[in-house]
Amino acid sequence: MSIPNSEMSQNGNTRHVDSLCSVAEIEEIDFSKLLDRPSLLNMERKRSFDERSLSELSVALSPRHSSRNADNSSRFFDHPEYLFSPSRRSFIGTPRSLTGFEPHPMVAEAWETLRRSLVFFRGQPVGTIAATDTSEEKLNYDQVFVRDFVPSGLAFLMNGEPEIVKNFILKTLRLQSWEKKIDRFHLGEGVMPASFKVLHDPVRNSETLIADFGESAIGRVAPVDSGFWWIILLRAYTKSTGDSSLAELPECQKGMRLILSLCLSEGFDTFPTLLCADGCCMIDRRMGIYGYPIEIQALFFMALRCALLLLKQDDEGKEFVERIVKRLHALSYHMRSYFWLDFKQLNDIYRYKTEEYSHTAVNKFNVIPDSLPDWVFDFMPTRGGYFIGNISPARMDFRWVLLG
Repeated sequence: MSIPNSEMSQNGNTRHVDSLCSVAEIEEIDFSKLLDRPSLLNMERKRSFDERSLSELSVALSPRHSSRNADNSSRFFDHPEYLFSPSRRSFIGTPRSLTGFEPHPMVAEAWETLRRSLVFFRGQPVGTIAATDTSEEKLNYDQVFVRDFVPSGLAFLMNGEPEIVKNFILKTLRLQSWEKKIDRFHLGEGVMPASFKVLHDPVRNSETLIADFGESAIGRVAPVDSGFWWIILLRAYTKSTGDSSLAELPECQKGMRLILSLCLSEGFDTFPTLLCADGCCMIDRRMGIYGYPIEIQALFFMALRCALLLLKQDDEGKEFVERIVKRLHALSYHMRSYFWLDFKQLNDIYRYKTEEYSHTAVNKFNVIPDSLPDWVFDFMPTRGGYFIGNISPARMDFRWVLLG
């Protein structure tokens, strides 16, 4: 039910808004039901012309993939308009549309660049380097970043090449077990590397993996997001291939539990969100996202959902499942209550009192109303709202963070 309200902007003008129920008032989700895995429904879905055109630019059908889908695609040859044109140029190792048309030149160029970026370790592809551009000083862009490989891994999965993703998952899992030490301090056992590279020794004719857990990063910050990306990619591999044997390996189960032990551990936190240092995600440079950045909270939420489906229901797994379900309830409530911003919430903040001391305080984070930027009043839609970028004591980051 809509409740008409008169909202006042910062310049004193009155603005009428139909405010729907707040996100925090939405009924709680029962995350434990995710463990009840229903049978798949065979539903027919019709796609629009624009959606088909877009998918035909990116649907993966490489030479190794075409033989596997020969039976499925044979129906296209029953119609002359779907026949491959012999006059068209073929791109080796790039995906081709199911309709027989060559991919867009931009897509073909992207696949060629992606394959040039492949990194091999003892004859097997284990990832892709961060950048192939050598015009600037590379720093560590010649390494395989965990976060950067995820979109590449998804592309390989869609192209029917899961071996690369499997190799990457297993190699980074082995790196997790390494001793992680910065100066005289040892990092947590579950920390995943931010990146790694292959070191070639021409004298001994050998190859070695060198990992960076933050000891070489700018600012010496350990990656908070790497473990979450690893769990999400493992779930994508299982979902894409239908093969759960990789996730069920004792090593993968242990790796997940180590990651979860870090982020679910009890400490001095009063919120279910994760406290992060600046430079711990996206890039190891100051970006003003210290505190509780929404990107990390979104990854945290997604990783917990994926782990809930990947963990085995043994004694150790059940313990983590219970902790995950409790954390998901608390995390979802916190995000909907404090990160969500609409016109009603914005006007409430504008009228906040500061320095409130009580468990009934309205301004729980002691946000200073004068810190509200001018642009946020014009940016805010009359209906709906958005999740702000960060919230922590005496600080709200009103930037709209668009995650790719």
